[in-house]
Amino acid sequence: MDIGVISVRYARALLKSATDAHLEDTVYKEMLLLAQSYVEVPQLRQTIDNPMLSKESKESLLTTAVGGAKASALARSFVALVLKEDRENMIQFMANSYVTLYRKQKNVIRGKLITAVAVSPDMEQKMRRMVESHAQGTVEFETEVNPDIVGGFILEYDTYRMDASVKTRLNSILNTLRK
Repeated sequence: MDIGVISVRYARALLKSATDAHLEDTVYKEMLLLAQSYVEVPQLRQTIDNPMLSKESKESLLTTAVGGAKASALARSFVALVLKEDRENMIQFMANSYVTLYRKQKNVIRGKLITAVAVSPDMEQKMRRMVESHAQGTVEFETEVNPDIVGGFILEYDTYRMDASVKTRLNSILNTLRK
């Protein structure tokens, strides 16, 4: 069977269980944490995929990756089930699939604001509200400071990108002058 199909099946089952228990938001945060752990600690994949490592050690590592002692009982039992079924090599894909399914179910859109200097919380909130009203959903907003854009901002969400940076405008003027 395909990794994607298996991952989505496990993620759907987890989302259904979490929804039934009214824990979908909690499990969402835990699956985000798990997926982020795989990105930030590349050795985690190698360690979990190691056949010489005991199931107990893998369970301990994965439980830590979903929140440790604060992890929900549902997340801990999910980790135990994945290990019992020898699917631990797919758990990162399951976590990512859960995140995707949750966002679709809850109409959560990811947005990103890139500015040359840090923006005030009021300005960030104003941009978030603008995106939420335009996208008609909840927005997970991320801000990034990139001095290379000189000034202005770049706003990305869903499939949209609004580039109002000084760098882009200067490059546009330069390209016009070259013609």
